[in-house]
Formats: sequence, C-alpha cells, structure tokens
Amino acid sequence: MTELAPVLVGAAPLSPADVVAVARHDAPVSIFQDALTRVAETRRVIDGLAADPNPHYGVSTGFGALATTFIAPDRRFQLQASLIRSHAAGTGAEVEREVVRGLQLLRLQALASGRTGVRPIVVETYAALLNSGITPVVREYGSLGCSGDLAPLAHIALAAMGEGEVRDASGELVPASAALARAGIEPLTLVEKEGLALINGTDGMLGMLVLALHDLETLLVTADVAAAMSVESQLGTDAVFAADLMALRPQRGQTESAGNLRRFLADSPMVASHKGPDDGRVQDAYSLRCSPQVHGTARDTMAHAAMIADRELASVIDNPVITVDGRIESNGNFHGAPVAAVLDFLAISVADVASVSERRTDRALDPARNHGLPPFLADEVGVDSGLMIAQYAAAGIVSELKRLAVPASVDSIPSSAMQEDHVSMGWAAARKLRRAIDGLGRVLAIEILTGARALDLRAPLEAGPVTGAVRDLVRTVAAGPGPDRFLSPEMEAVTALVQSGAVARIAKEHIHG
Repeated sequence: MTELAPVLVGAAPLSPADVVAVARHDAPVSIFQDALTRVAETRRVIDGLAADPNPHYGVSTGFGALATTFIAPDRRFQLQASLIRSHAAGTGAEVEREVVRGLQLLRLQALASGRTGVRPIVVETYAALLNSGITPVVREYGSLGCSGDLAPLAHIALAAMGEGEVRDASGELVPASAALARAGIEPLTLVEKEGLALINGTDGMLGMLVLALHDLETLLVTADVAAAMSVESQLGTDAVFAADLMALRPQRGQTESAGNLRRFLADSPMVASHKGPDDGRVQDAYSLRCSPQVHGTARDTMAHAAMIADRELASVIDNPVITVDGRIESNGNFHGAPVAAVLDFLAISVADVASVSERRTDRALDPARNHGLPPFLADEVGVDSGLMIAQYAAAGIVSELKRLAVPASVDSIPSSAMQEDHVSMGWAAARKLRRAIDGLGRVLAIEILTGARALDLRAPLEAGPVTGAVRDLVRTVAAGPGPDRFLSPEMEAVTALVQSGAVARIAKEHIHG
C-alpha cells in the first residue's frame, strides 16, 4: 500500500480531500513552520491578558454561566483541567474512528491558525496524537452543536492531558497515559485560555459532513447505475433522458444524472430491442422516467452543502477569539446552524433517492408491471420466493430513512442555566446522516442485485456494455437466477461493492466513447 503524503496544517484551509485522507486513510500531518510562529506571537497576547487584574473571559474567568466569576492566577491551571474533565461527559457507544480523527484534525487546524491563543506545544501535541494513531474514545451523545461540539472535543483534550481512554494504533483500548508514554508524547498541562480553545468548534459535525459528501458523490453515481439497470431490465426507454429534453429545464444535477443514464444505457441491445413504433407504451412510470430529476436534486443539494463545508473549512472557530489586530473578543461563530441545516438537507435527499430506488426494485418483482419477468424473479413460482423479502428489507430501510430525514436542526434545548439558550443540534444531524448514508447504500445494493437478476432473466436479450459489466461484477459475489438460497450474505456482499465504490468505478470504466 502506497504511503500517503503528509497533509500540511496551518498553511491554508484544509480541503475536503485532506480531511478524508487523514480521517479515513491515516495520512500523516505536518505543521507549517510559519503557523507555529504565528501561534507563539498570539500566545504572547494571552500572557499579557493573564497578568491584567481586570477579568478577561476564558483567561481569568469561569465559563458559560460562570463567566463573571474571577479566577485568581494560582487557580487557573486547575480551572483549565477542570473544564476539560467536566466537559468530557459523553455517553453511549464509541464514535467511529474516522469521525474522531476528523475531529482531531479540524481542531488542530483551528489551533494552528494563530487565532485561538494556545501555545505551540499544544499544536504539536495534537499533531503527534494523529501521527501516532492514538484515537481518543468519543461517545455518541454529549454535543448540542453549540459552543462547539463541547463534549466530543473535550474527550480529545482529555486524552492530550494523558487522562481518559484511547484506542492505540492497533485498535486496543488503553489508558491515555499509557498510550502517550509508548508514543513518547508528554501529556499537556493546560494554561490560561487553552481549555476553551480546545473545545469551541464545529469540528465534529463538519468532519462528518465532509465524509458524507465524499460518500454521497460515489453513491449518486451508483444510483444512476442502478436506475439504468432497472430501466433496461424492465424494458423502459432511454429517450426521456435526451440532452435536449434536459436543456428545457437546466437544473445542473438533473442534467448530470441524465447524462450518466444515457452513457450507462448506450449501445444496449435490450433497450434497442423494443424501440420504434411497435413499442405500444407511451411512457414509463415515474420511478424510471424521473430518475434524473430525483437523483439530480440530491446532486444540487450536495453542491450547496459542499459550498457550506468549504466555507467552514476556511473558518476559525473559537470563543473568545484573538483577532488579527490582537483583540480578544467573544463571538457566536461556534454556533453550528450553517452546518446543521445542510446536514438535515442532505438527509432529506438521501431518503428521496433511496425511496425512488426501492420503487424501481418493487416494479421489477411485480409481474403486473415488470413486462414479462416472473413474479419476484423466482425460479419456480410458488415454491420459490425469489427476491420478495429483499424488497421488504429495502422498504424497511426506506421507512427508517424517512424518519431520519426529520430535521434535527429545528430542535433546541436550552443549557448552561439559560446562557446557551439556543443550540443547533448539528452533531445529532450529522450522526443521523451517517446512518442514512449507510441505509442508502444498502437500498441501492438491493436494486442492483435485483437488476442483475432481471437482466439475466431477459436472455437471450443482452445487456449493454456498462450494465452488463456491473452485472458481471455482481456475479463475482452473488449467483445468478436459480432456486432459493440463503440471500443475506449476497445482499451484504453487493452492499460492500456499492459502499466501496466498486460498482461506480466499473460503470465508469465501461463507458464507450
């Protein structure tokens, strides 16, 4: 396996590809030297404020509802440590490793900006944790998506202090102190302002948004592949995807999806077999004919979400923040509303794409609508059930995706004695989107499994170059038509092909011209 190039932190905004490389593929990080100089210069501003007898929030005061409480210099080390220990209050199952690594990376980028007031050693320690493969245990619940992803980020900071639990590079659950000692990393002792700087950020929800966009880019190509297999095997027409028809409604996502469908159905003997005046059907059902409109809407939603993600990746989130001219100012930039809203927006589109996919699957199994295929694509009708219950699985997932599409960002529960009286719930929006994306991959896999069997059952008619190649890929993990057999392993195997991107890749490789 080729070693990934280091991702440079602190020189410019991170790209989505940088986040995926570090979070998912363990790319190392390196710190831009000028960033460390910038961090040291800003720290001197904080040191000056720490010596001021007048209170400054986060430097010489308590936090949140206790912001007016002055803290004497000899208690401030304890103040910072207490902040992290008390805020590391997550509960529930462990969050996935890639989510935690994304959280670590994005907080590191904020620290390296020179606008948060931490010392260079803090930046270097966060980079060392990532490069050592040390992943703090972060738990499912604890963030309201305002004042930053407080609890998740506090779990990261706690590990940097040598406290709490982490997963080492091998995945073993160990005390943070032991993992840091083995990696040669000195635990941090936090000083004024640093506790706040480590926990005020939208890093958790943003990291999950970036990963979701990466996965959805592949899944929407796969959705076009699945739709092409359904149109072809159900003897539908590709005429409705013509470029001039799409130009009458110049929605960008729709145009892209229709272009994919044309390419994926090009040179198909099966499509050609019923073209012309002898085809008595006027038009296909919506789930076939309107696939570009539904898939394209999801693409346009993604484009908007990607714009928000890029802006957030270029942001410095902290409170208080040190401005370029050296002021320390409270602000509300930690509020996750921009990210939360697009996370919810994406969940709606994910549910819609899965819903239309399930409808195409259902048509393929119904002899009243599938144009000559056996009921449920069964081998011996009555004895065999074919793919009947695979459709049930898809329907069950789609039903859950509709529930997951209910926005989290419209909810708000006040906290911190009404100081934090409106919150974004962005973390919750991100968590449910991750589950929704997993469900979409499974629904598309069921449609592809169904489409592959339907294509086989059309013999001697042949599939096109692209859909035939996808059908052949499916056949490497799932047998063709025949008597009923244990179906779940085949469904899981095809799901793995979908979620790994293999289906989308092979479809693109077999496009002619």
